[in-house]
Amino acid sequence: MTNKNSKNNETSLRPTRQEQEAASETVTELSKGVYRLQLPVFMPGLGHVNCYALEDNQGITLVDPGLPDQDSWNALGKGLKQLEARFDNVHTAISTHSHADHYGGVHRLRTEYETQLITHSSFSPTVGIHSIWEDLDSSSLDLADDKDIEKFRETIDHITPWGNKREGPPVEVIRSWGDKNTLRGYQVPNPSKTLENGQEIELGNRTWVAVHTPGHTHDHLCLYEPTDGLFLSGDHVLPTITPHISGMSGLYDPLATFFNSLELMKELDGIELVLPAHGHPFSNLASRSESIIRHHKERLQTIREAGAELGEAPVEKFMKRLFKERSWGDMAASETYAHLEHLRILGEASQSESNGIKNYLII
Repeated sequence: MTNKNSKNNETSLRPTRQEQEAASETVTELSKGVYRLQLPVFMPGLGHVNCYALEDNQGITLVDPGLPDQDSWNALGKGLKQLEARFDNVHTAISTHSHADHYGGVHRLRTEYETQLITHSSFSPTVGIHSIWEDLDSSSLDLADDKDIEKFRETIDHITPWGNKREGPPVEVIRSWGDKNTLRGYQVPNPSKTLENGQEIELGNRTWVAVHTPGHTHDHLCLYEPTDGLFLSGDHVLPTITPHISGMSGLYDPLATFFNSLELMKELDGIELVLPAHGHPFSNLASRSESIIRHHKERLQTIREAGAELGEAPVEKFMKRLFKERSWGDMAASETYAHLEHLRILGEASQSESNGIKNYLII
């Protein structure tokens, strides 16, 4: 007889990845004038986001200042206090890419303290949820009224590129996000200044080089400081998990794009310390990049083997072969779609459509 607690036991036995660890209140100096603060997040598979403070004579630059909620704001304030600084000392913020845990705190910093925002030039919403902000009338969104929350939820619903309906979060989840002002914080902000690949910028009394690394998102930005070999990697290269590769990023072949960006990591000389957006700093940028490439190539092989059994099948069936049941859902389907599209573009899969649903046949 199957143990009804087997799934819970499996979950409890799985080791916690670095990126899942809860945010610590400890602020650590990693190099002269470069500090690691950890801010809490409630996103799937993540327990914190690293917000790096770069100190200079004018004040502080923050890299990825967290979500727009009060818990993140409070943690940021406590971290700044340990640096004997305040919010009004933050003159600049960097968002490595257009995901809310990397830009959410910018809105309040900008509104209350006139903080400037710097991003890559392609920084903009990814396909999907951004459209809700164009249509949302915040004055009509009364979070005390479930009917209004349901209206908000319906604006998030859309048909995925592979033909399934993607539904918004349940009402109780949206309610947990906070009030109207917090929800507004999920809107992608307009940058004050943008960077191009290879462009230099002075931050924290150091010269950093912008490195455009699309794949996880179309607009992902890393920063390289060659003197001390520091590399702010955002979500591009993480220490123990592989970044989500979305089939809804707007990129023609997001997986191939990601591979190309990872290959670039092997060309950077003298990297002594990688500062990721989640998990602990590490040093092996090139080998970790190769490990992530290998992981995705193994997933491609899993899809090839599944295709031999499934024949022509929709994304959802391939997803169930690629991911364990605990991970099934929109994100898993999106990443499966990105892998199937990569094989199609390589000529290793064909695509057909029936009643709006895309089906794939591994050739």
